[in-house]
Amino acid sequence: MADIVGAIFGALNCICGTPTCNCIDQYRNFNDDVGELRRKLNTLTNRKQDIESRIQVAEARGGQMVRREVQDWLKQVQDINVDVQAFLEKVQGVKWYKRACLDKLVCRKINVVKEMLEKGSFTEGLVIERAPVHGNIIPTENLVGEISTKEEIWRYLMGDEVGMIGVCGIGGVGKTTIMKNLHNDLQRETRFEKVIWVIVSHPLNVFELQKKIANAMGERLRDDEEVMMRAAALMEIMTRVRYVVILDDVWQKFSLKEVGIPDPDVQNGCKVVVTSRSIEVCSYLRCKIVKVQPLSPDESLKLFLDIVGDGVLEVPGLEEILKLIVEECAGLPLAFVVIAGSMRGVDDVNVWRNALTELQVHVSSVKDSNDEIFKRLRFSFNRLDSLQIKSCFLYCSLFREDYVSYRRELIECWIDEGLIDGLPSREAACNRGHAIIDRLEKNFLLEKENFSRRVCEFSFGSAGVKMHDVVRDLAIISIGPEFGYMIKAGMNLEELPDQHGWVKDTKKLSLMENNILKVPLSLPPKCLSLSTLILSSNPNLSEIPESFFGEMPALKVLDLSNTAIETLPNSISKLENLSALRLQHWMKLKYLPSLANLRGLKKLDLHEAGIEMVPQGMGMLVSLEYLDLLFCQNLKEIPTEILPNLSNLQYLAVCCLRETTIIRNLEEVARLKKLETLECQFDSIQDFNHFVNKFKDFQSAIAYSLGVGIARDMLRGSKYELVITECKIGEECVVLPNNLELLWIYRGKNMRSSLNKTALLENANELRRCRIWQSGGIECMVELDSSSSSSLCCPVLDKLEQLYLQFLPKLCELVRVKGAATPPHIFSNLKTLTIAYCSGMRRLLPLELQQAFQNLEEIHVDTCEQMEEIIASSNSDASSDKFTFSKLRILWLMYLPQLKSICSAKGVMACDSIEQIVIWSCRELKRIPVQLPLLDNGQPSSPPRLRKINIEKEWWESVEWDHPNAKNLLQPFLKYSPYWQEV
Repeated sequence: MADIVGAIFGALNCICGTPTCNCIDQYRNFNDDVGELRRKLNTLTNRKQDIESRIQVAEARGGQMVRREVQDWLKQVQDINVDVQAFLEKVQGVKWYKRACLDKLVCRKINVVKEMLEKGSFTEGLVIERAPVHGNIIPTENLVGEISTKEEIWRYLMGDEVGMIGVCGIGGVGKTTIMKNLHNDLQRETRFEKVIWVIVSHPLNVFELQKKIANAMGERLRDDEEVMMRAAALMEIMTRVRYVVILDDVWQKFSLKEVGIPDPDVQNGCKVVVTSRSIEVCSYLRCKIVKVQPLSPDESLKLFLDIVGDGVLEVPGLEEILKLIVEECAGLPLAFVVIAGSMRGVDDVNVWRNALTELQVHVSSVKDSNDEIFKRLRFSFNRLDSLQIKSCFLYCSLFREDYVSYRRELIECWIDEGLIDGLPSREAACNRGHAIIDRLEKNFLLEKENFSRRVCEFSFGSAGVKMHDVVRDLAIISIGPEFGYMIKAGMNLEELPDQHGWVKDTKKLSLMENNILKVPLSLPPKCLSLSTLILSSNPNLSEIPESFFGEMPALKVLDLSNTAIETLPNSISKLENLSALRLQHWMKLKYLPSLANLRGLKKLDLHEAGIEMVPQGMGMLVSLEYLDLLFCQNLKEIPTEILPNLSNLQYLAVCCLRETTIIRNLEEVARLKKLETLECQFDSIQDFNHFVNKFKDFQSAIAYSLGVGIARDMLRGSKYELVITECKIGEECVVLPNNLELLWIYRGKNMRSSLNKTALLENANELRRCRIWQSGGIECMVELDSSSSSSLCCPVLDKLEQLYLQFLPKLCELVRVKGAATPPHIFSNLKTLTIAYCSGMRRLLPLELQQAFQNLEEIHVDTCEQMEEIIASSNSDASSDKFTFSKLRILWLMYLPQLKSICSAKGVMACDSIEQIVIWSCRELKRIPVQLPLLDNGQPSSPPRLRKINIEKEWWESVEWDHPNAKNLLQPFLKYSPYWQEV
């Protein structure tokens, strides 16, 4: 029937013309559009489920609440889902003559679903922090000196006479460190209901300051309200509780009422503390001023030796030189940290003597800086080995103050700028980048910053770095005119500076993270030398004039990521010297002009962009080394013959969501001889299996990061990794690459009781890390009985080094043994074992497996409600059980309300390598069975490598050790705070 109707319409088209033609197109497109609607709705539903799962994780950890815009989105998606499902049922089997009319409605619903998909990106995250009763412990360093200053501030906090406290001093003198320690001390006080820490920084942004305080209070202000109305709302929130607000690094005068902070007084019992380099600012705020003084000579020497190592005192003739260097540091803690860091590991007296001379000459020669700290910090900067490392350091100043960047992100920026070049491969360049970051960290010119510390968040490659604000200031003033830097990042700008505000011969311009709404038709003549333009994270920038790029002949790096621009002007084609074009996270971007003229382009990053087709001329980018098209949801395909032309490609990231695309494109990818890394997302297990079976030789030649199922960001935690998300692993066979090192199963469906029942790990003989998350069917990792063959899984588990099992409610044991001897080498190389949110587990390690875990270095058990015992004992009254873990460094036990013993009632754990013990919210645990080494006189000593014991103070007072002197012996190692909130 459909064929007859189609033929009739074909004839009518010839006779009746355009109106009938439109009707015919709608009739013919009806089935395709209905199919597209089903696919889009399925994608939207999957995203909703993914977001709900991530919210579940966040809420399970506690201290976080869902953003209101996310709540609204979830409700709208639910309503749309109901509406579209009902519509699809209604149109199923509809008469042919109604299809043309209904097709318009189908298209409208497709657009509605697309719009919801775009809204579901949530670049600011799904949750905000909900402040606990007091607040969070802040990572900080121990105080050396400054005790009297800390005690003075504490008296004002606990007394009624002073409400506003101003902590003043020059940069690097220790104001922030003192207040971090006081903030953490306040967590144990009941006087205040909320303790809020906010970094203010420069320039002051009242809107952002209001947002940070509200978030810390567990509330959310409306973004569409004026600052004055938001201040009134915040004022009402703040009056509900007795609080301490600590405003760190304040540079400008402002009014508390302008922000929405009530004046602290005797009646409300609240306190506000301000840290600032300016006494004038503190005086304006009517603060009781506390000046932070430099360290005394003795305190200075102690801090210096703590960092550089006491061993330097054993070098003949060095002690006097050390004292002179310490004297030059002028009692400024940050100067000690940075300078001592740059000299750590040096034991040659001549090198130290030369360092003293350089430091003395440099300090005396610096006359143009009002801040004493810069004179000392420049010494460490000047000691950097090469111009390359110095240039990489100075580049970090282009980011806004307090910006935390992933290591990979920073290294990619250095490569884009040509600061790391001349190496034989991209891998070598990345390795060089890591070495540079390590050097800057060791010199304390960059600080480590972890995005995620809780074990249950298990995120590879999460280590980040940032600059101390004083070190960033040093970098900015150290940039000579030859660099041509113009830094306007995070300055709350709504437009570009006028011509008078430009640096002469500007070469690098950073305007990231502003509120720029529009850019001018062209830049001033001073920009003819501009080589780098960073306009990323200006979310309201929606248009760039056609002529904007017309006068930038030297531009090499252009970053327009995270903006609202829909189309780029054609003038971008004139940037013939452009080498890097970054357009990440730009779902509104629909069109790119021809790139055919950009023959020198080495990097094109369109990660998560909204383009529907690849830009014209992409096949002519013969210099291209880096291409990221991952998560471009609207991109239909990569036309044939484009990839083979990109013969210099080293890094490629693509989504292969259709079988025809997979077969065509991956065969082309396999011909890229210089390719080093492939990131690829597959829609189904069948497509992934096709890739593995067809390109086995190709896989072994490159690094890969592969995803199957619902699209997720890649881990990038190993050279060969695979993420399987929401796939029916129990029903479909997954063919794993032979060289797979890291496997993450996320929300696996229909999984069987144990992994060896699925043969999933059959070929993964090189697997080193495995994570299984929220896959409800698993009861154990391995099930062995007299009839089963252990060969399916045990060779794999022999080499496994890290195992993470999380959110598995049915998991009750690692290895289930039924009348079979446990293989002697199972888990024999396991170093890290993490079990989290597994409510069914009662015992972690069975007694018969103790010998199998001899290489364990870390044990993490988190939020397992039924966990009673870590190591199962042989019998209830065992008196001689001894468990030896010679390599165990870290034992973390958290939120285990039923935990009664770590091993047996009288058993002991021999683990002389232990470095850290964390026991938190394990109230039923009454004994710590760690065996303490004994001295020759029979008295116990602390384990030689022990660094800290994180426990709750009240619990520690009630817990038992086998030796009566153990508590006194271990007192110096105690930390009354959770491990993940410490450095």
